[in-house]
Amino acid sequence: MSNSTERSGIAYGLGAYITWGLLTIYWKFLKQFNAVELIGWRITTSSIILLSVIIYTKKLRNLLTALRDPKLRARIALASVMLSINWTTYVWAVVHENVIETALGYFISPLFTMIIGFAVLRETMRTAHRAVIALATVAIVVLTYSYGRPPYLALIIASSWSIYGYLKKQVPLSSLESLTAEVFALVVPAIAILFWCFNRTDSVPKNATTIQWIFVLFTGLMTAVPLLLFGAASRRVRLSLLGPMQYLVPSFNFLLGWLAYNEKLDITRIIGFAFVWFGLVILITDSLKTSATKIKNA
Repeated sequence: MSNSTERSGIAYGLGAYITWGLLTIYWKFLKQFNAVELIGWRITTSSIILLSVIIYTKKLRNLLTALRDPKLRARIALASVMLSINWTTYVWAVVHENVIETALGYFISPLFTMIIGFAVLRETMRTAHRAVIALATVAIVVLTYSYGRPPYLALIIASSWSIYGYLKKQVPLSSLESLTAEVFALVVPAIAILFWCFNRTDSVPKNATTIQWIFVLFTGLMTAVPLLLFGAASRRVRLSLLGPMQYLVPSFNFLLGWLAYNEKLDITRIIGFAFVWFGLVILITDSLKTSATKIKNA
């Protein structure tokens, strides 16, 4: 892989992760609307964008052929459920002043993914992994004490995203093809939600200004753009470099919640996050050492 190719890949990756991180500001602008209705708009508009892209890239026939497999359709249906849970929880948390908790969810999702690897795929658990799990457990206990409740929004975000990632690994399609299939699996319920919300006094059609309508209608584009950037990055950048970049997203959310939206961040919560961050450092370091050893022994 040439240096210029990897540099362009890094630029694509940064574009994807920065866009995902700044989506919090985007959803905050629409905070007066119901989160479920917003997800209905996101899915509906995403379906239009993704269908256009997949037709333009001439991948529609490949997708339709693959979907003849009933097992694949079942996996995609389950993945779409996890995706809708993740999206809805994230947007609900953002519009209800819980941005920092969304950051926690995306910080701990790699730890949940690791646990799925051990529990479901029977991967080998090393000492570093046990330490990471212990630190994550302590973090959740500390944050439960700080919030006065379990950080359930973060746990839902982390678990739904990790399960979604696991299901995606079972789908032999590109990221664009699989997301298109997942969104179309949800489009009928999404349209039903929009019809159900139409006459509500707090609905988008009843209350949105012109600028808010533009934001609502562009939710599909804001979903597709970072995905396409990420797809371009993943083909150009080593995973060992691309992986740590994912923490830009929760880092943005953490800083936005703390500095821009003045959410509570007392010493107890900082300690809880510190346990998570320490665990992530151990996890990344262990992954890099393992990758280096495999390359050396290859």
